[in-house]
Amino acid sequence: MSLVTTKQIMLDAQAGHYAIGAFNVENMEMVQAVVAAAEELKSPVIMQTTPSTVKYADLAYFYANAKVAAEKASVPVVMHLDHGSSFELAMRALRTGYTSIMIDGSHDSFEDNIAVTKAVVDACHPSDVPVEAELGKVGGKEDDLDGGEGGGYTVPFEAVEFVEKTGIDSLAVAIGTAHGVYKGTPNLDVDRLSEIREVVSIPLVLHGTSGVPDEAVKECISRGICKVNYATDLRIAFSKGVTEVLKENPDTIDPKKYNARGREYVKEYVMNKMKVCGSVGKA
Repeated sequence: MSLVTTKQIMLDAQAGHYAIGAFNVENMEMVQAVVAAAEELKSPVIMQTTPSTVKYADLAYFYANAKVAAEKASVPVVMHLDHGSSFELAMRALRTGYTSIMIDGSHDSFEDNIAVTKAVVDACHPSDVPVEAELGKVGGKEDDLDGGEGGGYTVPFEAVEFVEKTGIDSLAVAIGTAHGVYKGTPNLDVDRLSEIREVVSIPLVLHGTSGVPDEAVKECISRGICKVNYATDLRIAFSKGVTEVLKENPDTIDPKKYNARGREYVKEYVMNKMKVCGSVGKA
């Protein structure tokens, strides 16, 4: 089928008390792995790229990969811009054909975050493309995403105002997760998440989930998370596969040989996280 938006699948997830896994893809093999996992488990799925990823190649390259994979699939597949760093990049992704857009103004003031987010919403909604935004700061560092030391947790009453003034379709909340590799076990403020869920009706998103224990993710889903982002662990899985092949046979010169192993490991990882999210059989 053609690429779909996040609108209906996330509303379905919210009503069904499960979440949709959102997986950052870096190359064709990762796209293939993510969609193959979704097909095997009959799960809706979101693929996404960050500003640094599209800088490495181009929005059109990644969109083309996702479009082909979606057209060959029988399950709902979304192509999402993750952490859109500017209004201009969000508009480029929209024009390219991305079916979901995130604008991340969380590093700006509350007022400026509202302003840039509303501008993206006003531009995307006429094309029926949903918009995600972030309030609070998810800590850690990955690629060009630098959340610092964290600590800028989402404030429930500010979330109410933010959602009302921007018209966004989903909200990424900061409750103690971080981008990149954790140095210890993250301590998530799940009570804060429940407080946000009580006052905000739109789907909620959890970023920086690579390395978060599965049971903690499941609890966050039970408290209202509808989309769970995974990035770092996909890179680790893919790199593990490539490294293994080259270690087994250092003379390997065919990229298909080692990329295939990386693809296999990414698929295995994604299937596991779809089970954690509870989206199996929901396509």
